[in-house]
Amino acid sequence: MPRAPGVLAAVDLGSNSFHMVVARRSNGQVVIIDRLREMVRLGGGVDDEGRLDRATAARAIACLERFGHRLVDMRADCVRVVGTSALRRTRRKQAFLERAGSAIGHPIEVISGREEARLIYSGVVHTLPRLDGRRLVIDIGGGSTELIIGKDKEPQQLESLNMGCVLMSNEFFSNGRLTYKRFEKARLAARQELEPIQRAFRSRGWDSVAGSSGTVRAIFDAHREIYPRCATITRNGLEELIEVLVSAGNTQAIPLDSLSDERREVFAGGLAVLAEIFARLGIREMRVADGAMREGVLYDLMGRFTSVDSRQRTVRSMQKRYQVDLAQAARVEKTAVEMLRQVGKAWQLKDPLAEQALRWAARLHEIGLDVAHSGYHRHGAYLLENADMPGFSREEQMLLAWLVRSHRRKLVLVGLEDLIPPWDRLGVRLLLILRLSVLLHRNRSEDGLPAFRVSPRGRGMQIRFRLRSLRNHPLTAADLQQEAEYLRTEGIPLRIVTAR
Repeated sequence: MPRAPGVLAAVDLGSNSFHMVVARRSNGQVVIIDRLREMVRLGGGVDDEGRLDRATAARAIACLERFGHRLVDMRADCVRVVGTSALRRTRRKQAFLERAGSAIGHPIEVISGREEARLIYSGVVHTLPRLDGRRLVIDIGGGSTELIIGKDKEPQQLESLNMGCVLMSNEFFSNGRLTYKRFEKARLAARQELEPIQRAFRSRGWDSVAGSSGTVRAIFDAHREIYPRCATITRNGLEELIEVLVSAGNTQAIPLDSLSDERREVFAGGLAVLAEIFARLGIREMRVADGAMREGVLYDLMGRFTSVDSRQRTVRSMQKRYQVDLAQAARVEKTAVEMLRQVGKAWQLKDPLAEQALRWAARLHEIGLDVAHSGYHRHGAYLLENADMPGFSREEQMLLAWLVRSHRRKLVLVGLEDLIPPWDRLGVRLLLILRLSVLLHRNRSEDGLPAFRVSPRGRGMQIRFRLRSLRNHPLTAADLQQEAEYLRTEGIPLRIVTAR
């Protein structure tokens, strides 16, 4: 397990605002030492065809450069940067992600809606008193809304819906006009998004409701202007806020002192979403949590240096679900890690993800057998690419799926160019290690392997055996010769050497 860092940072590239929190570890707890927030409106710069306009991209890069300087000043030694709804909607985003990663000094992970929901729930429950019953958590972002039901620290039901304060404001209140008719249209759109999940959420039930994010906080502050003594957001208060906005007639004329100028432009869209959630789910009141997704990212980072890494739990769960032969997976994993230690430095595989991805791929390379034996590597890759995998970024899932898809039979490097740097260049080296590790354990036996040493050889590898050792494993020798042929088709040399 890697050594836990002293200073951690989480950066949330939201559709409305970019947030960064920096924290230090103290007695196993996370202590926030700095926060930054900038309104970037990334979601507003993505058109209906998924194109990000240049002005918005430039604004985002400038913000990330400022964040990057602060991270250097704070000496943060563990940083995770995650993108949400706006980046999920953006097409052909690789060039922007590379520029953004260079600006802040760390790679950008685009996470799924359900992963966003899981991190939101973690951030909320870590900042609220413990509750014995179920809790419903609601987060309204710029481009999506997440709803989660959970008990204690475990989410039980997660949903991410395609509605947020920026999207709804742009569609229904684009020129700033506020009317009953516009609110009704916005609420109808929210109702349509909620309809598929409404019954399931209400049937599961909850004992308390908590909201997070800037939208919910802004609504709560406005709510208190109407009900100064109220400690929660209420359904009646939401309906009264709509009356206030309609009476104002225009976003710039809203008579609420708590609203900043930048929040006014997207307030109506977020209010319509929350009012309809209250109405459809039968919510009477909701308290506001201090924690949000960025705090969830921090706690998730902490878990990666302890025994509670959510990605490890996900891998174990998938091994169980797809009835993986655990002994075989462990054998392949042990050999793959040993090979990595022999060639990792020369092959520039220093990134911790190199070893992690190899371990995950070894543990899950046979999950496709639960679907069918024929072409099981393709079935396994499909499962890994499309499954909800808590803790994993989309990029990690794609790398893992690619390794599993390509770990056996003829080598065709399709999809390598779609992996994020540096794995579009280094991924083939991980794959070579995985393929040889699987091959050396074809007999699925606990008997010892023939002693070997590996060393880099250009794009490929040299593997050295004792002559007598390899003679005692004729099928392995034959498999290695076949593997050398497979690799040669892609210009990857595999040299098999024997010595007395």
